[in-house]
Amino acid sequence: MVLFGLIQPVMFVVLFSYVFGGSMVIGGSTSAAEYREFLMAGIFAQTVTFATAGAGAGIADDMHKGLIDRFRSLPMARGAVLTGRTLADLVQTTLTVIVLTIVALLVGWRIHEGIPKALGAFALLLLLGYAFSWIGALIGLSVRTPEAATSGGLIWLFPVTFISNAFVPTENMAGWLQPIAEWNPFSATVQACRELFGNPGVSPSDAWPMQHPVLASLLWSVVIILVFRTLAVRKYRSATV
Repeated sequence: MVLFGLIQPVMFVVLFSYVFGGSMVIGGSTSAAEYREFLMAGIFAQTVTFATAGAGAGIADDMHKGLIDRFRSLPMARGAVLTGRTLADLVQTTLTVIVLTIVALLVGWRIHEGIPKALGAFALLLLLGYAFSWIGALIGLSVRTPEAATSGGLIWLFPVTFISNAFVPTENMAGWLQPIAEWNPFSATVQACRELFGNPGVSPSDAWPMQHPVLASLLWSVVIILVFRTLAVRKYRSATV
């Protein structure tokens, strides 16, 4: 699982960078090197969010095998099992991001705003991944098999990641689709990372999340954690009574 988790984002970097790089217009330029720098914030965000599907499948597998029944016999808080699982997934995601960063540097991506701001960007990415892992946890507790959890986890991730500013500027989208992309929590984190990394991009729209992406990213992640952790723990209690 760790190996496949490392390979997939590397494939996305190579495919998007070298297959689509020369055909994308970023800030009036079709430079493949400039698109690679524009792209990397989106790839980082996609990587941490796609880990959600694995988190949901893992919890569904634990439920399916009866492992949760053993935990019920131990003197622990009901939310401790889910918290431990999501934190373990966060550790694996951190490892994936480290490897992805090395690959990104090898293909030409660079940080232009200094190490402290870059660390802040990575912190926002991991916080978003942790927030989305609670959505995965809720899905894993709501289905009967790990296969269903994997499918259910990917169905909602694709529109969240692609209806965003991760791979193309939102100004190129249909008019009715632009507000959805601009208020997408995923887009706020991508925009915040581009600013903190100092990567090229396009002028942000007037939408509040695009004007204040760092604050918007923090707020979205915290709200998602509060809402879906509450729902997941409640679902866990009802599933194990």
